[in-house]
Amino acid sequence: MGALARRTPLRFTTQTLLLQLGVVALVVLLSSAVHAWLTYERLGREAENQALTLARTVASDPAVRAEVQQISAQPGTPPPAQLLAGPLMAAAEGARARTGALFVVITDETGLRLAHPDADRLGERVSTDPSEALSGREVTTRNTGTLGPSAGAKVPVFAPASSTVVGEVSVGYSTESISQSLARDIVPIALTAAGALLAGVLVSFLLRHRLRRLTLGLEPEEISTLVHDQVAVLQGVDDGVIGVAADGRISVFNSAAQRLLGRPDLTGTPWADAGVPAQLLALTKADAAEGDAVELVAGGRVLVASARKALHGREDLGWVVMLRDRTELQQLTRQLDAVGTLSTALRAQRHEFANQLHTIAGFMSIGQHQQARDFLARLAATGPLKFPVDQAELLQDPYLQAFLGAKGVEADERGVALRLGPETLVRGVVVEPQEVTTVLGNLIDNAVNAAVAGSASERWVEVEVLDEPGDGGGPGTLHILVGDSGDGLPPGDGPEDEGVFAEGFTTAKRPARAGAGQGLGLALARQLARRRGGDVRVLERGTPGGPGAVFMATLPGTTAGAGEKAAENASEPRADDLAEGDNDV
Repeated sequence: MGALARRTPLRFTTQTLLLQLGVVALVVLLSSAVHAWLTYERLGREAENQALTLARTVASDPAVRAEVQQISAQPGTPPPAQLLAGPLMAAAEGARARTGALFVVITDETGLRLAHPDADRLGERVSTDPSEALSGREVTTRNTGTLGPSAGAKVPVFAPASSTVVGEVSVGYSTESISQSLARDIVPIALTAAGALLAGVLVSFLLRHRLRRLTLGLEPEEISTLVHDQVAVLQGVDDGVIGVAADGRISVFNSAAQRLLGRPDLTGTPWADAGVPAQLLALTKADAAEGDAVELVAGGRVLVASARKALHGREDLGWVVMLRDRTELQQLTRQLDAVGTLSTALRAQRHEFANQLHTIAGFMSIGQHQQARDFLARLAATGPLKFPVDQAELLQDPYLQAFLGAKGVEADERGVALRLGPETLVRGVVVEPQEVTTVLGNLIDNAVNAAVAGSASERWVEVEVLDEPGDGGGPGTLHILVGDSGDGLPPGDGPEDEGVFAEGFTTAKRPARAGAGQGLGLALARQLARRRGGDVRVLERGTPGGPGAVFMATLPGTTAGAGEKAAENASEPRADDLAEGDNDV
């Protein structure tokens, strides 16, 4: 009993197969039984009709009618011996012998047998009711008499030249002969049923195989669990998930993938016609290396995409493409790089400031008070700390000053002078520093790289920044020009060559570090600018030996007017006022 209790239940496909086989067998058996019953009924009706025809023939025989009328007119019934040798017995037995009937019986008007296959029954009353036939009606019957079960007919015998009923003729065929005929006819029925059953079994096995293939051999409970898990996983992660079936159609396109790619739900769309970036399509090609990650720009975001083959056993289910958003990570990396560079510069200038204090202390200790005053005046004019950015005073926005100062320190460490162009003038304040950092930082980094790789003896990067007030006091537009001393861009079709802004385009020999996103900066900068209604384009491609390429960026809605900035500054206490207050105290 314990073994039976622990027996593994039948799998769903096996249960389905058994159910189908049971239904097919039941249908075949019922159909065969109904067909056999209909055949039996048909054979019985044919036997009744044959008996009726024979009975009519015997009852219409003039000799039979005359002999029956004569016997019926007598006061009694002739003895059995006389009847056995009489003409009625000869006529009945002759008809029975010719047709193979079970019996041909002739009676008088009272139902006494005048002819019967069994001589001992002559002169006796028939075992079945002859009243309907003696009343002048023909009738077919199926009953059991002295000779066994039969299908027959009873026909009245009329007197010659009269409508008076003087007797009846009863003819019957054995139902055993009907069964024998049925047995002969049932052979094709049985063969047909067996063929139908075999076809049903074959179709059931094929259906079971297809069902197992479609469900990957999983049970309904397992499929239900997988559906719940799939919904929970696909909707609960921030990573984009795209499933590409083996037939090349998209089977999964979760909400994160829609958000990252900026596309509607593409489920059911052919993967090749989905309109996704070409880098994603290349990941799922037959010759693609599984697991390799690529960086691309889509919808103003930097994405890392990878693809893996989906297998169940040895069955190929297609591809799973994963999308991860690295936009914020790259922005944080860029900001941390700027902070690190600025921190390094501040440590270096703190050391310089300490040296300046030691110098002043030395002047004072040797009594050179006038030289100490002159040295302090020079420090007051230039500031104790100074970023290596020429004409930085043209910028009034503190954010741009700090950012360009940090970039100047970074460029100076690589032997490149960062300077502001003479047309630089920013009177407002930056209100979208994150996007300005991304666009301006990418352009400066590319320019510094180009200057370092260039063949010019003097390496420099020139930046011009100009803000344009918005209409009606609204947000203004920031215009940025970045040029360098490098060798310019490779030959192209023209100054607006779109290949420069294609993902993966770079003139660097190698990335600064692994995973640095080389070749994505210009593409990302252009997408961010165009998303705000601006643009990034090439003004000049440059020449070998310098000067290099010149890029121009237009960023609408990224600055506030000078009036807004003045009002903001007026609402804050000034450091000088605080200092004066302290002196008064």
